[in-house]
Amino acid sequence: METKDFIARERQYLAKMYKPLPIVLNRGEGIWLWDTDGKKYMDFLGAYSAVSFGHLNARIKKAMIDQLDLLDVPARAFHTERLGEFGEMIAKLTGLDMVQPMNSGAEAVETAIKAARRWGHDVKKIPDGKQRIIASKGNFHGRTTTIIGFSSDADYRRGFGPFDNGFDLVPFGDAEALEAAITPETCAFITEPLQGEGGILVAPDGWLKRVQEICKKHDILLILDEVQTGMGRTGANFYYQHEIDKPDGLCLGKALGGGIYPVSAFVATKEVMEVFDPGSHGSTFGGNPVAAAVAIESMKILQEEKLADRAKENGAYLLRKLKGINSPMVKEVRGRGLLVGMEIYPDKAPARAVCDKLLEKGLLSKDTHGTVVRFAPPLIIEKEHLDWAVQTVSEALSEMT
Repeated sequence: METKDFIARERQYLAKMYKPLPIVLNRGEGIWLWDTDGKKYMDFLGAYSAVSFGHLNARIKKAMIDQLDLLDVPARAFHTERLGEFGEMIAKLTGLDMVQPMNSGAEAVETAIKAARRWGHDVKKIPDGKQRIIASKGNFHGRTTTIIGFSSDADYRRGFGPFDNGFDLVPFGDAEALEAAITPETCAFITEPLQGEGGILVAPDGWLKRVQEICKKHDILLILDEVQTGMGRTGANFYYQHEIDKPDGLCLGKALGGGIYPVSAFVATKEVMEVFDPGSHGSTFGGNPVAAAVAIESMKILQEEKLADRAKENGAYLLRKLKGINSPMVKEVRGRGLLVGMEIYPDKAPARAVCDKLLEKGLLSKDTHGTVVRFAPPLIIEKEHLDWAVQTVSEALSEMT
């Protein structure tokens, strides 16, 4: 089959929820991907941070295969030898107390919402059904009906109502707006510490610290969605470590599964997590032995190979190099660690056109919100590869200009 045949078959049988670049991938290794024609590409997207340790990481692959030789997916009606190890490791890594394993990032966020509401009812004594959660405008926490109900993006919401009205929105990065929005019925503030899908938007320095102070002052939970920013991506194991000790709750996913298996988790303080009782929440696949084995190895690699430090150093290098590109197409380059966005002037070209040009040159990236090209390569990437990527971006912009 030719490339066009693979694409045509996908278009015929798959729901049209994505608009992929015109490429058909069939192999990956480290920071590299190959298409069905044998062309080699550098992966500068990293599956939106999911492939932080490189494609088919040998250690993670072995951990998964070794576990599959022993036990696959029993019910959570039974204990397993890997689940407690997973829970202990993620609790110690985050500085929090207890874990609810799930599969996708959206499921981790849904778990956080349920925990916050029940905590608001049981602990803060808010009448059931009156609990309210504040979120940031421009957020992206997933695609379930509850979650899109508090999105400020009309495209995510169109035709999917009616929505839950238990949420209030405030501008991202505005601590004073958060405090002004708190009422006696507010039980939590949930936010990404850096907005990825929203356009790689970085909050002002000190914002997260101030947010934590406000949440403690008004006795509401601070819940951070680090599905994309966690696991070393921004130059710390978790973004919050740039400014605060720990939140009350934390949503993780993507890189937790090592780019091989879907693994997510809601991690929280004991006070928050103990609002759950048997039957109040759960997941058939969440925390199964295969997922636990993969996540355990991912966390070991993160720490043993000091990937957060590497992301900090290489991210600063990449940001400096990209900012040095002199192009009339570029409005701004921003980010933290190895999560970087290049905003394109909309009157010059759509960001998708830049991604298409980079694809021609062997560099894979993806646009968001029509104006931002986002870069999130695997954390194992070397400076020489970053140099090639920056040179490729520079050449692409020059040719388009």
